[in-house]
Amino acid sequence: MNDERAAWREQRRRAVAGQAAALEADRATEVAQATSLLTDFVRRAAERGLPPATLAARSFDGRATYRTRLRGWYLKANRSIAVGEDGQYYVLTVASSLRARFTGAEPVSSPPRLVVGAGGGDGETMPLARLLERRLDAGVVWP
Repeated sequence: MNDERAAWREQRRRAVAGQAAALEADRATEVAQATSLLTDFVRRAAERGLPPATLAARSFDGRATYRTRLRGWYLKANRSIAVGEDGQYYVLTVASSLRARFTGAEPVSSPPRLVVGAGGGDGETMPLARLLERRLDAGVVWP
């Protein structure tokens, strides 16, 4: 009986490990594809003469806006998502900070996804490729 339980546990452990490895491989593929889209966007924005803007970050509660050292292009009208000049993907929300009021915030890049907002539950999902095209099509004028 104990041998059967041990064998079953080992089988389950291997199955879970296999699923985790497959999910990680899928995620790595998605990040690579999204990174390629961002790199292409930066190139195309330069070709079209779209100047990068100095990016600002907002606090999680939305009450404060902080300067950043980043330059790039906002992808959403609410300025919560951006692509940096370096081709990195930034979610521009940060923790509230008195220090950041004076020195600025330092958002870190996030692994990009092919569907922006996926898993967020707020109903505002959009393919990254579509967001990038909309931004390019808007030209210099952006909300």
